[in-house]
Amino acid sequence: MSPSKASRLYILDTNVLLHDPKCLFEFKEQDVAIPMTVLEELDDIKDRKQTVAAEARHAIRVIDSIISSASNPSQITKGVRILLPGKDRATKLGLLSIFPDHELTARAGFLPDERNKDNRIINCALHLQSTFPHRQIVLVTKDINMRLKALGAGLERVEDYRTDQLVSDIDLLPEGHHHLEKPFWEGVDKVDSFQKEGKTYHKVAHTLLPDTYPNEYIYDDSKDFVARTVRVEGDSITLQDLGYSHMMHQSCWGISPINIQQAFAMQAMLDPDIDLTIFLGSAGSGKTLIALACALEMVIEQGRYNKIIVTRSTPPVAEDIGFLPGTEEEKMTPWMSSINDNLEAMHAQDERPQSSVKYAIEKANIQFKSLNFIRGRSIQNAIVLIDEAQNLTPQQLKTIITRCGKGTKMVCMGNLAQIDSNYLTPLTSGLTYIVERFREFEGSASVHFQGVFRSRLAEFAEEHL
Repeated sequence: MSPSKASRLYILDTNVLLHDPKCLFEFKEQDVAIPMTVLEELDDIKDRKQTVAAEARHAIRVIDSIISSASNPSQITKGVRILLPGKDRATKLGLLSIFPDHELTARAGFLPDERNKDNRIINCALHLQSTFPHRQIVLVTKDINMRLKALGAGLERVEDYRTDQLVSDIDLLPEGHHHLEKPFWEGVDKVDSFQKEGKTYHKVAHTLLPDTYPNEYIYDDSKDFVARTVRVEGDSITLQDLGYSHMMHQSCWGISPINIQQAFAMQAMLDPDIDLTIFLGSAGSGKTLIALACALEMVIEQGRYNKIIVTRSTPPVAEDIGFLPGTEEEKMTPWMSSINDNLEAMHAQDERPQSSVKYAIEKANIQFKSLNFIRGRSIQNAIVLIDEAQNLTPQQLKTIITRCGKGTKMVCMGNLAQIDSNYLTPLTSGLTYIVERFREFEGSASVHFQGVFRSRLAEFAEEHL
């Protein structure tokens, strides 16, 4: 590598490129280096039947589009100018280089790297730190343990990749509903109320709810006022009056809301103007039950959709599905036990519960799909339930949501306290990303569930463990 005017040199770990294949364009005027070990890992992943295989292929294509402009092999080691695609190519970015870390020889201060690829990448950063003392060498990885190892080995700067992190604290994430300490109408001096298509709306001053956003639910303790913000424009906002009694007496497939948050979720599911609903909450708060009950109601009773597609993210799914016997549906069934559990709970009082569950699955055309088979599709006239969405990256959730065709409703469900991925945190989860990114979108609503209703044991565990 040759000297560069950039003050920093970022060394990227494989998981960063998998998390965001376009991350190379996010380091502005600073330089980026990719160890050869990272390319080897990408090559190993791209052909596997894994959820991240597509991300690996995407990252390889991005690297190739930049490196292909090199005039000779030595320039790749020295650094090739990163150019933004399309109209933004004039924006000045840093250099991208491929570092031959496999040529490094063992020396004092290096970690043993015989078969440990993380150690090779750390050694690459340590070598560059000693070679270019005038520059700040930064290792970027989403692996917490690797960050600790790198710091322990003497690397001065190690960071997580946070470019796509939209909130600095999980408590700042919008809950989707706002509780008023005082009765709403006490502070209203002027209101323009009107009816449209059988619904009542109130147009009030924006100063009454300065921080509200589209499809946020507003309520107070009077058990009289419950509304949803449907429009925010200039000095005014328009609220849809929902009515507390009406909200609490909603019923879908025999299921009624237990608390007001479940009522908000049910209203958002049933509203044809909302294309994306996002449910967050602790285990046992009713996310899957409410989503499934509403989906069955809209497919079987109302005929608004043709089918229900259920998918989820679990690390072993993509690797193990190919080795399980049977069709795709049969392979995915073990991973969709939460859906079957909720179906059984909804039909527990029926004379023949198992027959009722089988009827619901067949009548609603419930399909269990692997995430690998969702890619590339255009899903029409369906409800798509994405369970355990907290384990997906922003890029993966984007890939799934963009599959949404005409007449399709997407439902993302997850618990940010139960992330199974080694490289995601509540702040970098794709679920957190879409809640914040879709905040101002009029076709999206998010609801943070409260309470645990599974059992008193589950409630105690959630609160005290």
